[in-house]
Amino acid sequence: QVQLVESGGGLVQPGGSLRLSCATSGITFSIYTMNWYLQAPGKQRELVAAITTGGSTNYADSVKGRFTISRDNVKNTVYLQMSSLKPEDTAVYYCYARLSINFYWGQGTQVTVSS
Repeated sequence: QVQLVESGGGLVQPGGSLRLSCATSGITFSIYTMNWYLQAPGKQRELVAAITTGGSTNYADSVKGRFTISRDNVKNTVYLQMSSLKPEDTAVYYCYARLSINFYWGQGTQVTVSS
């Protein structure tokens, strides 16, 4: 059974930082491209960051320079380090694993940026 379990979300003040984690099981993690998506209230889910099996990364323009995606192929976990958080970063953040036609979503973790 494939599981992607996000953690690390919460309430943070503007300018603060959070580190999201997505622990996976049931997949050969090292061969999957891993992604973080966000979904704000009333909006479509959108890509935040991606990391390939080789470690290449890609970011949405809105988070470049503030967010960093990384992966640990021993712990089968992908991370999203978020800094300089803004109120507009408030959303549910989802972990997404993809290998060709196979893909899996986590259940999401809420991030709220507010004073």
